[in-house]
Amino acid sequence: MKHKFLFIAAFASLALATTCPAQPKDSDLLGMAIEYFQSGKYSEALALFSKLETEHKLNPRFNAYIGVCHYYEWNYDKAAEYLEEAIPLLEKFSPQERSFYCYACAESLFNLGEYTKARPYYEQMLTLCHDNEKPDAYYRLGFIYMFQENWISALDNFQSALVYYRQYRPEEQARIAQIRNMINGCVEKINNTSHILH
Repeated sequence: MKHKFLFIAAFASLALATTCPAQPKDSDLLGMAIEYFQSGKYSEALALFSKLETEHKLNPRFNAYIGVCHYYEWNYDKAAEYLEEAIPLLEKFSPQERSFYCYACAESLFNLGEYTKARPYYEQMLTLCHDNEKPDAYYRLGFIYMFQENWISALDNFQSALVYYRQYRPEEQARIAQIRNMINGCVEKINNTSHILH
């Protein structure tokens, strides 16, 4: 009888092992999340990071990764929340990496209509990024100042955007044409304002 019981117990544990495969360790999940992130599979990375976040306090870089995942999933409110918290804690990381976090945060806030909050992140990006990445930031800053009816600052940023697009991204002719129109609009507004003042 005792041997029969041991056999049943052994069989039950064997059946459990075959029907319930071992769950991956958290370190394995983190490795998978990073791999997904680096290969641009942001939805899959976000699912794993979110699972890990429920059980662990993640470091600022992984919180930035979560923010970037949300950015690529168009969850702009969540992206901004994570990135705004993480960016001040990433001063020791490379300028290139930090510049992208600033860009993703700025773009998220811009898409949410939070223009005043977006502006310092575009400005910070400009101090960190390569020259061929600057046109986008100047372009967005032009719009932010335009929305605030600060026509001179809008003009300055649109002119900078034009210079950088023409130098580094001349193939983007539609964007270049649009910027020229924005510059003309700003000049017109500045001229109208100066006529009113005189």
